[in-house]
Amino acid sequence: MINVLLVEDETLFAKSVLRRLQKEGYEGSIVSTIADARNAITSALPDLLLLDIRLPDGNGLDLLAEIRSRDDVSWKSLPVIVMTAYGELDDAIAAMKLGATDYLKKPVDLDDLVLTISKVLATQQIKQQLTYSHVRDQQALDAIEMIGSSKASLNVRHHLSRIAQLVTNSSGSHPVVLIRGETGTGKDVAARLYHQLGDWHMRPFVHVDCASLPSELIEAELFGYERGAFTNAHQTKVGLIEVAEGGTLFLDEVGELTLALQAKLLNVIERRVARRLGSTKEYPVLAHFVAATNRNLDDMVAEGLFRSDLYFRLNVLELELPRLSERSEDIPLLAQHFIEKIARRYGLKPPELFQDALQSLLLYSWPGNIRELQHVLERAVMLCRDEQIHADDLILKMGTSSRADTIALPMLNELEKMTLDEVEKHLIERALQRTTNNVSQAARELGLTRMAMRYRMDKYKL
Repeated sequence: MINVLLVEDETLFAKSVLRRLQKEGYEGSIVSTIADARNAITSALPDLLLLDIRLPDGNGLDLLAEIRSRDDVSWKSLPVIVMTAYGELDDAIAAMKLGATDYLKKPVDLDDLVLTISKVLATQQIKQQLTYSHVRDQQALDAIEMIGSSKASLNVRHHLSRIAQLVTNSSGSHPVVLIRGETGTGKDVAARLYHQLGDWHMRPFVHVDCASLPSELIEAELFGYERGAFTNAHQTKVGLIEVAEGGTLFLDEVGELTLALQAKLLNVIERRVARRLGSTKEYPVLAHFVAATNRNLDDMVAEGLFRSDLYFRLNVLELELPRLSERSEDIPLLAQHFIEKIARRYGLKPPELFQDALQSLLLYSWPGNIRELQHVLERAVMLCRDEQIHADDLILKMGTSSRADTIALPMLNELEKMTLDEVEKHLIERALQRTTNNVSQAARELGLTRMAMRYRMDKYKL
């Protein structure tokens, strides 16, 4: 049975609350001072605390601050509903900042009190489930890694680490991080790495796939709703924004949100408060926001499909993840990482990646980026013979999606004797020869951006 401790010095009100709680099936006890409340919590931790602010021996907010500052996790997670005098909004705000679970204004309506207690206990149960799931996932999954030694990969890791460090040390609101990149370039990995690098890494990481959630449901999923807010809303539901509670809210494919929802998201990011559907109360938003998109938001703004004010708010800290074809020096490391990871998953010995297979991986243009590389290697690991992966185990569509046609077939034997850098230099030299040193055209033929092409030309002094 749920045990409620009521800290209240108004005797008649306290007794009426206790009678109503007992009628609803709760156990309850009453104390009238901070000192008695402290002793009661120490001797037998209640399931919920109803706390008045004005008490004979001090301010209830001091007790709340003490509860939240304890090292004991059971004290820190104790649900606390604060009761404030009508019109004292500053007290309510201060209580929420100190970690109150909810608040009620006096004179308290007993029906509202019962409803609030029910909602808080339901939310507490969900949080406990999420905490268990988070700890389980932390124990079950490998640490997030961004594999690669290319300049582009090193820059992304450096920027994520730098931003996480600055946010950790800041005292103000958290900036939004925007991650751009084609599908399969690792935007989810970058978001999780940012979460892992921050001092909030033990808090939830909530992934919201804006592209897969139906437009008519995504608002309720993000903001949550109260019982009776709309048809079939039979019980209170906590929104994903609220679930993130000081962790990271990852808005994947944010460009898919409707204009109406973009406006509400902008309001949440700027004011750092949100409200469940059907509720009149706002709750503080403590999550770190990370947004990602594979779409060109500049074009969407110009076409009226994305709000310019939200775009400018998201575009403060932007990271660009290049295509895999623009960082081919990462392919050997990524390939070995995926082979070992996939083999471990299926209880296999990691097969050896032969030189002909590696050359095929380097020559392929990877329209599906890293995700496609992982899928190709998963198939190869499962189907290869004698724990060896050769080119024919990869089943790549070289005829339509490769750069192999830029190399004469007789040259393949010579390439087998070259290092990775020598192969890359050779490809660039031949592309420049064919295009009479037209850098832009050569870059397009090799599947590179002009900037990536210039970087490689400088690297090989071409």
